[in-house]
Amino acid sequence: MLLHKLRIVLGLVFVVLLAVVRAYEYQLFYDPFLNYFKSDFNTLPLPSFDSFQLTMGLLFRYGLNTALSLGLIYVLFKDSGMIKFASMLYAFFFLVLVSLFYIIIYFYGAHNNLMLFYVRRFLIQPIFVILFIPAFYFQKLSR
Repeated sequence: MLLHKLRIVLGLVFVVLLAVVRAYEYQLFYDPFLNYFKSDFNTLPLPSFDSFQLTMGLLFRYGLNTALSLGLIYVLFKDSGMIKFASMLYAFFFLVLVSLFYIIIYFYGAHNNLMLFYVRRFLIQPIFVILFIPAFYFQKLSR
């Protein structure tokens, strides 16, 4: 019984830490698109940005969200095979999403803001954990 309580507490700690990352996003990460997408971005030109700093900021944020998400998945499933698989998926999705992010910026500019908004959303928010937990749960049930 104590083990289940510990797992619940640890799971809640990871969820709270994911919320803390979101709450302190302005202090923790370089991202000129934070304010841009909170405004009427469809009528505004893209903000100026430093590509290297932005990439490092996105990598740091994605990495932090990934580490916390993998911790949550491990607490829930206690399966190192799932963690290895999820880690590979996270790395693959990061490469694809960052590539798409810069392709959209440099080839479409401010003409495709909505696509840029959604690609960036997948980079900065822990959306994949919301997809992975039910998928891994279903997989575990079907074994």
